[in-house]
Amino acid sequence: MDRTVIVSLQAMEVIHVDWQSGAKGPNTTPVKVIRQMDLQPQAITAALVGVESRLQIFGLQRAINDCSEELLLAILPRVALAQLWQIVGVAETALVGVSFMVVVTALMGMLAMIFASLNERRREMAIGRAMGASPITILGLLACEAVLVAAIGAVVGVVLLYGALALARPAIDAHFGIWLPINPPAGPEALALAGVILAAAIASLLPALGGRLHPRAAPACQPACSGHD
Repeated sequence: MDRTVIVSLQAMEVIHVDWQSGAKGPNTTPVKVIRQMDLQPQAITAALVGVESRLQIFGLQRAINDCSEELLLAILPRVALAQLWQIVGVAETALVGVSFMVVVTALMGMLAMIFASLNERRREMAIGRAMGASPITILGLLACEAVLVAAIGAVVGVVLLYGALALARPAIDAHFGIWLPINPPAGPEALALAGVILAAAIASLLPALGGRLHPRAAPACQPACSGHD
């Protein structure tokens, strides 16, 4: 209700003066002509009715629906919206499930990539161990790599999402009258992003443990110096 523009019934009739069959006509009626018209509405399609006591709501709804003089239908907005969200909630749950499977598939792909790179990085890790890097350091490097990949993917995904919303918002507003707000991730969205990054960190422990368990490389032997020729 805080976004509603309330006008009189006569003003509603004025709005539709130059409209025919759902489309605006080529001509615009002057204001002087409009003021001389009979702007009394011939029909009212909807009315918002309030009651003093909430206990009277269902009785009023039954009385309106049982009215024999006119074909009327009483709708409780809160109940209707709850039923609508129950229907939409099924699709929303399905989309959340699809998103979850996409995240799982991406994590599996990241694990496969890290596992495939382990064999190519054995020498690198052996050199690091020979220079004094502890197993925890090797584990941390591999885990940080996975977290960095997940964080970059999350940032790129958010940028693409908001870019698509910014491009589609004018067309959706013009055709459907729906304004898509563009707000920074907060609440469930921020928790979902943090959960994806945390899941990447946990999933990276398996290849990271495999990398840190590589045996320590033997340090390079120092040539023995002889004190005599």
